[in-house]
Amino acid sequence: MGRVEGKVAFITGAARGQGRSHAIRLAQEGADIIALDICEAIPENPYSPATEEDLAETVRQVEALDRRIIAEKADVRDFEQVKAVVDRGVAELGRLDIVSANAGISGSPNRSEDIPDEEFVNMQEINLTGVWRTCKAAIPHIRAGGRGGSLILTSSDAGLFAYENISHYVAAKHGVVGLMRTLALELAPEMIRVNSIHPTTVDTDMVQNEAIYKLFRPDMDSPSKDDFAAAATQMNALPIPWVEAVDISNALLFLASDEARYITGVALPVDAGAAVK
Repeated sequence: MGRVEGKVAFITGAARGQGRSHAIRLAQEGADIIALDICEAIPENPYSPATEEDLAETVRQVEALDRRIIAEKADVRDFEQVKAVVDRGVAELGRLDIVSANAGISGSPNRSEDIPDEEFVNMQEINLTGVWRTCKAAIPHIRAGGRGGSLILTSSDAGLFAYENISHYVAAKHGVVGLMRTLALELAPEMIRVNSIHPTTVDTDMVQNEAIYKLFRPDMDSPSKDDFAAAATQMNALPIPWVEAVDISNALLFLASDEARYITGVALPVDAGAAVK
């Protein structure tokens, strides 16, 4: 216990899924939390959005751990909204040490030439430029603390190699790696570390939906969760279809903690061996 005791973490996309898991896991180890989520539907996103009630549940679970949390509705496509949340959180909690740039969408699968312009651009706005805006808003606060810090950018195995029919997602997640490596160089003199984390499929709403089932099983008209699981297992080296959100959170906790104090510029897969298969 206490691996990030006394520190403050800023997490985007915190209403549910990996973001909520990250908030809870860091709080379990002593961190206070600044959290945001859009809590609204993204038109081209093929699954139900997180809600304000979901974000309130994240607050409840963090507070149940006797940690403080500032949580607000905000959109990573709007820098001023992101900045306002992190500024308020630092004003109330007193510092910033850890950033989890986690907010993202999966988008609708399609052949590259059939993806509408607005969908491709919006994917970059959320999954890549939103990560940059998150870092841009947070870095001055980490720098002001003079204690170093850790930024963890959520990418994907799709940030390490290609998948068919999701070029907008693959492009954004590859972009996150380039951003991470550049920030790692820029911030290293101040002992601010920057790494990216690369999950395989994770058992959250972002994956467990009909559009993803059809992406993995294009041979079927109405694939089930079990059909998807069989296909997803083939993607991984370890014989499992997906990992749990807490598996990503445990890796994020390590990168955020002093146990990883000399690790920066690293793209860390948490992917059941998918990257080596």
